Amino acid sequence: MKTILVIDDEQSIRDSLRMILEYEKYEVHFASDGETGISLAQKVSPDLILLDVKMPGIDGLEVLQRLRQRSVDLPVVMVSGHGNIETAVEATKRGAFDFLPKPLDRDKLLVTVRNALQAARLSGDLKQLREKVEGGRQILGASSAISEIHRLIERVAPTEARVLITGENGTGKELVARAIHAGSKRADKPMVEVNCAAIPPDLIESELFGHEKGSFTGATAQRIGKFEQADGGTLFLDEIGDMSLQAQAKVLRALEENTVERVGGNKLITVDVRVLAATNKDLQSEIKKGAFRNDLFHRLNVIPLHVPPLRDRRGDVALLVKAFLEDVCRRNGMAAKTITDDAVERLSAREWPGNVRELRNAVERLVILSPGTQIDVSLLDSGAEASAEVGEWFGRPMKFQDFKDKAEAAFIKRQLELHKWNVSKTAEAIDIQRSHLYTKMKRYGLMKEGDPEEEERPDEIRNTRH
Repeated sequence: MKTILVIDDEQSIRDSLRMILEYEKYEVHFASDGETGISLAQKVSPDLILLDVKMPGIDGLEVLQRLRQRSVDLPVVMVSGHGNIETAVEATKRGAFDFLPKPLDRDKLLVTVRNALQAARLSGDLKQLREKVEGGRQILGASSAISEIHRLIERVAPTEARVLITGENGTGKELVARAIHAGSKRADKPMVEVNCAAIPPDLIESELFGHEKGSFTGATAQRIGKFEQADGGTLFLDEIGDMSLQAQAKVLRALEENTVERVGGNKLITVDVRVLAATNKDLQSEIKKGAFRNDLFHRLNVIPLHVPPLRDRRGDVALLVKAFLEDVCRRNGMAAKTITDDAVERLSAREWPGNVRELRNAVERLVILSPGTQIDVSLLDSGAEASAEVGEWFGRPMKFQDFKDKAEAAFIKRQLELHKWNVSKTAEAIDIQRSHLYTKMKRYGLMKEGDPEEEERPDEIRNTRH
């Protein structure tokens, strides 16, 4: 049952709304003034509020503004016997879903209520979907270093200040940039990302500022650059330490003048963009070498934010492993898997030169290699010698099924070696039926000459050799 809060000083209106709404099976609460309504909204958490404009004490527009400060998503429908266009426009600007004049028309009221509740439901569904999709894009950790990053993001995000995010590869600099954008006043506008290291030097200017048709060979049509695409929102310049000096000069001009000029164009285009930048390089050293502009550095480095390497926050490994386990299993449609405390401790002790990205890849390998529902130290040990080979697979073009086959074959081979090719003991150790293990051995050609269990094998695989 949906809950509706009515805030109106007229008893006759409250009585009329009670009959209409309760007949439609809504749970209805009432307040006769704004202060009481705000207090009651906190207690009953309504799904919708019907709010009168003219009331003693604080009026409906001020109540609306204070409600919006507490909840952006709560739908509020304004009602008034003194309605005019100016009031309706002002209410809409402050976040009202709709505006209804008095006396209230029953049918129009019910249609508006249903539309408002449906819009709120769809908004909630979209928010849940976004959180599910972006669940792997959260800044995870309970260490003091991560807590400090969250604190800085909370303070910096609502401002227009530029932020320079530094840290080693794989630490999560992009996640920090996304969190800053999500917490900013530009969150409903686009966040456009540019990886400066991935774009050839002769194309970076076209990528950033766009180009006019015919401005260079291959420019067969006009192109809108990233600055224009991000207008009103956020532009994230990742790996900015790899940007050419020529492009740096143009970025500096864009930051100073809030204008860009397309390659081959002669018109200045005004843009409203908040720039966030990230790098794994020491830009002060790059400045001394003449590879980075000192003036651009100071333009970008208004708020410096450093993301620490994983080895400096080992206490976060357990939390990260758990989150990655759940995410990998969910994305791949696998049954949920757990990991033992000993295995987590072993993972926490590693150096992780590739930081969080490397840890995530390792967890994904473990999930795929593990035949059961629990990952333990034995699986870590069995994968130690093969880790280099498995790591190389990630750099090759390969279908997911092919990767799983290779990983499963490597795991079974190592387990057989650990158990001196005793098939019965190996099957027991990895918790599968011996006949199932024989089938996989045949599939992957995992047979050893002179195996003492030769006579135990089914006839169809007894002569298989590798």
